[in-house]
Amino acid sequence: MRLVTFERDGRSRTGALLAGGRVLDLPAADPAIPPDMVGLLAGGHLPRVRELVVDPSPAATCDGAAVRLLAPVPNPGKIVCVGYNYRGHQVVDDPEYPDVFAKTGNTIVGTGAPILLPRASDEVDYEAELAVVVGTRAHEVDAADALAYVAGYCVFNDVSARDWQRHGSQWVPGKSFDTFGPLGPALVTADEVADPQDLTVRLALNGEVTVSSSTAAMVFPVARLVSYLSQVMTLLPGDVIATGTPQKLPEVLARGERYLRAGDVVEITIGNLGTLTNPVAASPSRAVHE
Repeated sequence: MRLVTFERDGRSRTGALLAGGRVLDLPAADPAIPPDMVGLLAGGHLPRVRELVVDPSPAATCDGAAVRLLAPVPNPGKIVCVGYNYRGHQVVDDPEYPDVFAKTGNTIVGTGAPILLPRASDEVDYEAELAVVVGTRAHEVDAADALAYVAGYCVFNDVSARDWQRHGSQWVPGKSFDTFGPLGPALVTADEVADPQDLTVRLALNGEVTVSSSTAAMVFPVARLVSYLSQVMTLLPGDVIATGTPQKLPEVLARGERYLRAGDVVEITIGNLGTLTNPVAASPSRAVHE
């Protein structure tokens, strides 16, 4: 299934993408289904959602062109990220442990929403990442069992202000400007991803492919990350784990740094998860001062 959060007539709702570009309004199909994704996952509603998708109610179905997709999980309780998790991305020898940091909730936006360039940074960069969405409470789980706690997967862009990353030893400020966490386009349930370590990762900037790799190149695979993080914190339904980005292509690196500019468009496609597309714009405050 491809689960979404969408906005229609000023209301945010949970939904499922259907054939032909239609969207099933899940709370309209069954009032017991929560309108927020965290509530849907935490309440164990996925089996009922599957029933509704198999036989969708015409009265609860609308044209996808009539709605605006938001981030599938607009309000994750945690956004936990992993740095340098692809071989070839500043990784010479495999580290013993993942390099973990966090982003804050204000970063989350959906596909189609602009990445806003803040007044405070001139070095805003992009990162193409597989996002793991937790479906079941996970605490001290073994790697062999960890994928059973995953609800599904999304595409994520870990937008980063490189100059702010250099302000100190901690990365959170450089990672946490408003709109720096595009997530989407849909939450693809785990049963539709045969192997999270066998997905292509592709990013195009203004149509030019600048990142092309596979999740097979991860140092720490998804199961290991879920297990490792669950030793520290209780992972809850709707929590997002961003699993790291591959390095840019050699020919792109050879040209030197090229940071995001207003008017750019970033498109990230991962396996069968769809394409996350975000234009880039100056933030209102930046535009006023330029």
